[in-house]
Amino acid sequence: MNDKTIATHNGNFHADDVFSVAALKQIYPSFNLIRTRDLELINKADIVIDVGGEYDADAGRFDHHQRGGAGERENGIPYSSFGLIWQKYGLTICEGNQEVANSVDAGLVSTIDAIDCGHVEGVSKGISLSQTISMFNPTWQEDGNFDSCFDEAVDFASLVLSRFIATANGGISAKEIVAKAIADAEDPRVIVLDKYTPWKRTVHALSEVALYMVYPSPSGQWRIQTVPVEPGSFEDRKPLPKPWAGLSDNALKDATGIDDAMFCHNGLFIAGAESFASTMKMAAMALQE
Repeated sequence: MNDKTIATHNGNFHADDVFSVAALKQIYPSFNLIRTRDLELINKADIVIDVGGEYDADAGRFDHHQRGGAGERENGIPYSSFGLIWQKYGLTICEGNQEVANSVDAGLVSTIDAIDCGHVEGVSKGISLSQTISMFNPTWQEDGNFDSCFDEAVDFASLVLSRFIATANGGISAKEIVAKAIADAEDPRVIVLDKYTPWKRTVHALSEVALYMVYPSPSGQWRIQTVPVEPGSFEDRKPLPKPWAGLSDNALKDATGIDDAMFCHNGLFIAGAESFASTMKMAAMALQE
């Protein structure tokens, strides 16, 4: 049985209304969705998204097109309907984990809000999720039905939202593991992980001296990776030795004297060997360069 009626506007759709419905699917397993601009139908709906000219979260009204908008974040990014929905339901969707909810807001929700509201400062260039969602609309050359296309876009957005939540949860859960590895390191310049765990933000937050991360690969061998000067940077605190650049197999074995050395990337940011002991030897050699 459909317990709720959710209304949004018909016709051309955008990422904010699509992701809003995708978010509500996480809360309500079943609901009746209507896409309309008929005010009589809108007024009867339990939840109204991106239409209706009203923002009242307690009353289930989540529009941002009215005069004065619906508020903005401390960083100046205005709220679109998705941001308003996330404010109301995000913590519940993230199972009460405020840190995960905040991470999803920072990485996904606020960007969609910014683009929808024309607040493009700080938004990276290139194709965005907002543009991708817009491409689900039928083109002028197609006879596609807007409502069925909207449903397809919501299915896609639901997958994206789920992966953002999972990624945020994984990254936050990794902090404790990486922090312990930093604390337990025999040499604070070489941090060893028993299992690959997202590490960059935690390492940069907790260690100014870490130069290399050592961890097992999914296929069973081991890797040594350089620590960049800051997250996202292509400059490393200390690159791997220049003579290793681009070498693999016998060539790298000859260069290092390590009989199970496998490869070193030409960019000198990652290398690998079959065993943990050999990878640690590579780390020791890199430190001496």
